Amino acid sequence: MKIVDLHFFPGRNIYSHRPVMKMLLDLNSFKDYCTDCEPAFANRLLQILPGMLEHTCSRHYPGGFIERVKEGTYLGHVVEHVFLELQDQVGVGTEYGKTYTGDGRFIVIISEYRCEQAARILAKAAVKLVKAVVAGQSEDITPTLAMAKQTIKQFMPGPSTAAILAAANLRQIPYQQLEEGSSLYRLGTGKYQKRIQASLTDATGCIATEIACNKPLTKKILAQQGLPVPCGEVVRSQQEAVTVAKQLGFPVAMKPDNGNQGKGVSLNLKSSEEVAKAFTMAATFSPTVMVEAYLVGRHYRLLIVNGQLAAAAERLPAHITGNGHDTICQLVAQENENPLRGDEHEKPLTKIKLDHIAVEVLQRQNMSLETIVPKGQRVFLRDNANLSTGGTAYDVTDLVHPQQIEQAVAATKYIGLDIAGVDIVMQSIALAPNDQEGGIIEVNAAPGLRMHLYPTEGTPRDVGQNIVDALFPLTQPTRVPVFSITGTNGKTTTTRMLEYAMRRHGLYTGMCCTDGIYYNGQRIEAGDLTGPMSARAVLAQPAVEVAVLETARGGIVRGGLGYDRADVAVICNIREDHLGQDGIESMEDLVHIKSLVAEAVYQSGTVVLNADEPHVHELAAKVWAKIVYVSQREDNITVRRHLGKGGRALFIRRGTLLAAQGNRIVLVGRVRDFAMTFGGRATHQVENLLSALAACWGYGLSPRQAGLYLRNFMSSPVDNPGRANLYQVGEIKVLVDYGHNPDGFAKIGDLATHLASGRTLAVVGVPGDRGDELIREAGKIAAQVFDHLFIKEDEDLRGRLPGEVAALLKSGALASGKNSSAISIFLEEENAFQAALQQAVAGDLIVVFYEKLEPVLAQIRARENYKNSMVIAAMENKSAQVDNSVVLS
Repeated sequence: MKIVDLHFFPGRNIYSHRPVMKMLLDLNSFKDYCTDCEPAFANRLLQILPGMLEHTCSRHYPGGFIERVKEGTYLGHVVEHVFLELQDQVGVGTEYGKTYTGDGRFIVIISEYRCEQAARILAKAAVKLVKAVVAGQSEDITPTLAMAKQTIKQFMPGPSTAAILAAANLRQIPYQQLEEGSSLYRLGTGKYQKRIQASLTDATGCIATEIACNKPLTKKILAQQGLPVPCGEVVRSQQEAVTVAKQLGFPVAMKPDNGNQGKGVSLNLKSSEEVAKAFTMAATFSPTVMVEAYLVGRHYRLLIVNGQLAAAAERLPAHITGNGHDTICQLVAQENENPLRGDEHEKPLTKIKLDHIAVEVLQRQNMSLETIVPKGQRVFLRDNANLSTGGTAYDVTDLVHPQQIEQAVAATKYIGLDIAGVDIVMQSIALAPNDQEGGIIEVNAAPGLRMHLYPTEGTPRDVGQNIVDALFPLTQPTRVPVFSITGTNGKTTTTRMLEYAMRRHGLYTGMCCTDGIYYNGQRIEAGDLTGPMSARAVLAQPAVEVAVLETARGGIVRGGLGYDRADVAVICNIREDHLGQDGIESMEDLVHIKSLVAEAVYQSGTVVLNADEPHVHELAAKVWAKIVYVSQREDNITVRRHLGKGGRALFIRRGTLLAAQGNRIVLVGRVRDFAMTFGGRATHQVENLLSALAACWGYGLSPRQAGLYLRNFMSSPVDNPGRANLYQVGEIKVLVDYGHNPDGFAKIGDLATHLASGRTLAVVGVPGDRGDELIREAGKIAAQVFDHLFIKEDEDLRGRLPGEVAALLKSGALASGKNSSAISIFLEEENAFQAALQQAVAGDLIVVFYEKLEPVLAQIRARENYKNSMVIAAMENKSAQVDNSVVLS
């Protein structure tokens, strides 16, 4: 039994709307093993993982899974639950899991995860553990759990970052990690995006951060503005430190002049010897050390966000309380067992370290690690009150005097920070600063948030929300609108039409489609870029005001969605294509995959569905948002019922585009007046036009306004390259298209019949990864709609033998009754097109279903007297466009 593959889906996917891991498991000789064949199996499992007794499984009560094991279940199911339990053991527990049995030997396990790197470790451990249980062997999982915990600590966001991300999630603000294992995230999308790194934001200036890290300069600036700060000087030697301390008068405090997290800080130094030792410790962090007067009082941290107090806490240094019989060392060990304490910043509190600093602090109190402390006596192990050195915090937000707030806000502004932790020493934060001794000892950039999120006592403060609200005021947008377009045929054209309309509307567009990524109409990267990575790239572009994303089946299956949710989703149509690929065996599988796009829409959004589709009701049942239906038939019963309920729809009536809501109907224009419909003859383009108009309506444009934008969108190399592009080459016409399935051949064949005055000749091919029956069907349809076939194969055979696809296409063509004399085979695309050009005579039309566009265009350009479709379409539609202005007025 072994893992064949692990695949991770970080976003919404065909298995779940949460991140999941997909494990392909080879059961090998265990494929028929059932847990009831070994009576001790369940007990062995519980000996290693007693927590599995709480698993409910499908029975929805604790112990339900173990009952299944005793009754008999397969090992894949056990691996699924062991993986979930191991995740829970290391603190990243999830609930969702599902096992697909497949052919018995190879099974697929789907499980929710939170940390990919840890999940990889635990998935292997789960399989190893189950094998051990089957063999009756023990398995020590302690080292594996320790490794997973260390990995989680390295790759999962810390408390501060997690609080900000949680607040963003509550406001439905999408976010994306910019670097694996870092706290650097992008919140929001496009032009509205902001970046954070823990509590640093892109509004936190570099200069302000430098000033905050320079403690002498910070103190100087605050003192110039009349704020209370302790007197002090920067020194570079022990002797100089002692001299300055004597001048200031004991006690004094010492710290590195550019330190953080309390590193190298010593407080309440009362002698020259203590100062000398403290200098040595501080000098390990910085060659220059600050010596300043020690302020007596309580230590407070005020968190200032965008000029407002977000939270305040009183901080106490790391300490223990005696019980009269245990040593300090034993008491610290007991305190470190507190589940709220962890290493560094992984948990609300940090474990207390018994290092040389703790020993020195104890020595100044005439104690050692072996001292037994009387019951109830508090003993401090640090001078500084930082949480990072084991300190604790108590919320005092509601107690802060208004003048203390004013002083902290002023200090933050003088340093220039948007978010700051202002450290204050006062007798009481509830009193005005002028009524007591004390002052500001530090202003910190990138302040930790743990003390406010998880105070030891007092009210937890959701300071993550304060930061998110400061970055994204409630009245301002947080993300750009997203269009997501999927389907079998027409999705690229619909995508391009929407991008064209949005650009005409004055928005800076980002688009990914089958020929590349475009920003505001300019291609910046070429290739079939319809997957999740391309979607993320568009949403990360800081100038983008609207994202138009073609979302293809392959990307959905292999990577899930590259966005969280869309504002408008379009499902053009679903046809028999890709069957036999990626586990897709039926039309129901295709509908399930495409429906993810319809499901992942904001409740305030819109889903555009083709009411002429046979699967439209299955799709509609999965939609949570509003639906706009489109149809080329005015009597479509789905449309009529939808309108009867007050819904919206676009449809065709006697050659006219109409938009309706309830019983209100608006004229959009005549179909023939839209250039890309070839005067109404390209019915597949009419379908695409309806979808684009409906999507614009869902976005918020009126159908009439959208119609004005799209009236001049053309099937040209500029507006829609490689999709029904018509060229005049001498006395013949060439129609270039990317059709590669039976439905695509049928629709282009119908258009070709209307455009040709002579014969129709077609250069046809189908990708080799399609099933045999689909390829034969494509050959059959092509033979029915074209007069002569020039069969070719793609350069990328996709696992087929040379000539195999061509033979299947020919077989389908012959089965339709096509005479073999009307079928020619040229395996290379360029040769097939060349042969068609040579055989064509005046009035003929050649259709080229290409694999690679540029070589086909090169052959066209090599011919004399050619014109592209822009010229042809402009000439044919000139009078229609003039008439259209009258119709729309």
